[in-house]
Amino acid sequence: GECSSKCYNMFIIETVCVAWFSLEFILRFIQARSKLDFLRGPLNIIDAMAILPYYVSLVVTEEDQSFEHERPGGGKGYLDKLGLVLRILRALRILYVMRLARHSLGLQVLGLTVRRSTREFGLLLLFLCVAVTLFSPLVHLAESELTGTHDFSSIPASYWWAIISMTTVGYGDMVPRSIPGQVVALSSILSGILIMAFPATSIFHMFSRSYQELKMEHDRLFKEECADAAAAAATGGMQEVGGEDEEESPQSEHQGKTKEQSMESLALLGKGGEAAGTNNHSLPAAAF
Repeated sequence: GECSSKCYNMFIIETVCVAWFSLEFILRFIQARSKLDFLRGPLNIIDAMAILPYYVSLVVTEEDQSFEHERPGGGKGYLDKLGLVLRILRALRILYVMRLARHSLGLQVLGLTVRRSTREFGLLLLFLCVAVTLFSPLVHLAESELTGTHDFSSIPASYWWAIISMTTVGYGDMVPRSIPGQVVALSSILSGILIMAFPATSIFHMFSRSYQELKMEHDRLFKEECADAAAAAATGGMQEVGGEDEEESPQSEHQGKTKEQSMESLALLGKGGEAAGTNNHSLPAAAF
């Protein structure tokens, strides 16, 4: 019940981290266009579930006596249940790891694959449930009824054996001893390998396709950011060149005016030549 120095140091580190995450969450919530869509986002829900236990643990105070003994009356007291809820909330702090999904391409691919492969996962669970309900009564019949062993006490207890056998885990806590039970076990293991292999191919292709799509999307966003940065640099250069042009503008205006005057004089000379050509009367020599 006492907080040691290591516990205190970890509390300080957690306080700093939670303060940073809370500030980030609030800023993203303020800048969100749709507040409802923001709260519905799965990653935002995970962020909230990871941050809230800290504040709940600060508000709720534990009493050591409520955890040492049970209250008279047979059941746990209110504070005992509240302490259990508090422990569960503290365990949810492990959800901080899921925040890596915002910056990890692999975790994003995994989440996208799970979301797109819900039908395949449903088929996998369906096949597994059908096989478990098939092999559990068989192994119970082969072991309990024929040989009298007590490892498989009931059919629901045999479900656990069927699950760990078909998924090729095999803890060894429940093992068939008789020949018929071993035959049933061999059949369940082989069928489990096939059942696990059927949807796995489709899930693998979905994973590969999701990886390619997300990688292309990240490359496109990176190229757009590079193009925006280059455009911003070019705009700054054009503004500098524009400033130099403005400094040189008086000379250019003077040159333009000189050109306009020369063009007007040429036009007047042309008009004078045309008028002289159309005039039938010759000008006297004194006019030149």
